Amino acid sequence: MAINFSGEFATPRTPEEVFEFLSDPNKFAPLLPDFQSMTMHDETHFTVKVKVGVGNIKGSAEIKMELAETVKPHRAHYKGQGTAVGSQVTVSAGFDLEPNGDSTRVLWQGETSVFGKLASMAGGMLEPLGRKNIQKLIDGLQKALSEPLPPAAQAQSPEPPTMSESSQAGLGQAEVPGATLQNDRSNKEVSAQETNGDRNP
Repeated sequence: MAINFSGEFATPRTPEEVFEFLSDPNKFAPLLPDFQSMTMHDETHFTVKVKVGVGNIKGSAEIKMELAETVKPHRAHYKGQGTAVGSQVTVSAGFDLEPNGDSTRVLWQGETSVFGKLASMAGGMLEPLGRKNIQKLIDGLQKALSEPLPPAAQAQSPEPPTMSESSQAGLGQAEVPGATLQNDRSNKEVSAQETNGDRNP
């Protein structure tokens, strides 16, 4: 059973910024509905684990995903396959980006195919559930891309050093040798006077 989806939305971000987000599995994968975890294998291959629930059928799916195509900053396309509740699942999701004045137009399309026990047991519930989950994904993408990126923080020049307590303590310690020297001179003068006193009857 195959289910196809398509649609579009706009974002205030530039095509380059949108492409950077969509082509990063670490940013894209957690937006998948009922996301549980992901494991990166390399820059373009990863495995996601999501919860599956159709009526009384509940379980999890592990899908091996690939960032199959990237055309910067115009297109990003994912595809994957895996198993869910004893059934085979294949998915694909593509995003085409078009500049639109001060915003970017995102045209998306996807397909999900389910074969095996899940398809036979869930029957007609699969398509409305699939559309609901796709809408969750698109809503998550729109929310993540709804605000323009903040301007890059300017490097702040280091502030001049202030007279901290530690530096003040250090200055206090620097005065100690002088005080010791004065004490040594005083001791020497006292010793000299005592010596002269011993010599005089």
